[in-house]
Amino acid sequence: MIVPYTNMWPACFERLRKELSPVFQGTVVTIEHVGSTAVPGLAAKPVIDLLLGAPTLGDIESRVADITALGYEYRKHYEAAIPQRRYFTKDAMRGLRVHVHGVERGGQIWREHLFFRDLLRTDASRRSEYEALKRKLAHAHAGDKGAYSLAKRTYIESLLALAED
Repeated sequence: MIVPYTNMWPACFERLRKELSPVFQGTVVTIEHVGSTAVPGLAAKPVIDLLLGAPTLGDIESRVADITALGYEYRKHYEAAIPQRRYFTKDAMRGLRVHVHGVERGGQIWREHLFFRDLLRTDASRRSEYEALKRKLAHAHAGDKGAYSLAKRTYIESLLALAED
C-alpha cells in the first residue's frame, strides 16, 4: 500500500533514532533515515527504514539482545540473501513498520542507500518517475512484497549506476 508523504515520518525516525542510540553507547554508530519515507514529497509504503552504520557487523551482533529488548525482531534468516546486513523489524504506532538495516558504515550497502536517498531528495524528475513506478508495481503486485521489491530493483540499479560514473 502506497500512501502520501507525511511530515510524521521524519519525526518518527527521530524518535526511533533516539531509542536505538543508547544501545550503542561506547561505539561510534551513525543512524540515517533511508528509504522512501526519508524523501520529502515521495509517496511510500508506511515503513520507516533506519540505516544503522557501525564500524563492524560484530558491533551490531554483540547488541542483538539489547535491540530485541526494545521490541525489534531480529531477522537472521535474511543474512543468507544479504550477508553484509543485520536486519530487524518492528511494528510501530499508527500502522507504521520499522526496518533496521545494520551494516558497516562506509560499506557498499551504506553508500548505495545514502546515494539513492540523496538522489531522490534532490532530483524531482527521478523522484516522480520512482513514485509512478512504485504505484504501478504496488497495483500489479498487491499482496506480494517480494515481487514488488524485485520489480523495483532494475530501476534502482539504473540509478545506482550513476554513482559509479
